[in-house]
Amino acid sequence: MFAARQVTRNAPRFAAQLRTPMQRRFASTTENQFIAEREHIKEHAKGTTELWKKISIYAVVPALAIAGANAYWLWNEHWEHWSHLPPLPERTEYPYQNIRTKNYQWGDGDKTIFWNENVNYHNKDKTK
Repeated sequence: MFAARQVTRNAPRFAAQLRTPMQRRFASTTENQFIAEREHIKEHAKGTTELWKKISIYAVVPALAIAGANAYWLWNEHWEHWSHLPPLPERTEYPYQNIRTKNYQWGDGDKTIFWNENVNYHNKDKTK
């Protein structure tokens, strides 16, 4: 019932579309302002891309290399300075530090995975 009503409603419109001649709707090949502006935008984007590529290669990469070398030099200088100092006094270990409820699965079971002997301190004999 509803389908028949829909067909009769659309039939005159469809017939009118068939009677009209087909229109060509191809893009214009003549140069107009829109196409010229699009070409200008593409050229500008190409130039900007080249600029940032050069900045990235010739400025950022050497800056990162210099910064890395500086950090390495300062790191070595820092630890060289510490090697000339007298040994640190025995540190007090409080009961709330280095609490172990069960052993770790690696090493002797007492040190964390990020343990650093130069920085971390744990004396098993002095804890309760």
